[in-house]
Amino acid sequence: MTTSALTLMLFSMGIVTFFTAYFFWRVLTAKPKREPDSYTDDDKD
Repeated sequence: MTTSALTLMLFSMGIVTFFTAYFFWRVLTAKPKREPDSYTDDDKD
């Protein structure tokens, strides 16, 4: 494997790993959204 091929492979793997970790962290630290509960809304009638 040539040096340029190895560099390109490591760079590509680094970018993919970075974005995977970044979005995984965003999912883990996201604040839960309060959604209306249709079950409790039905009890009001």
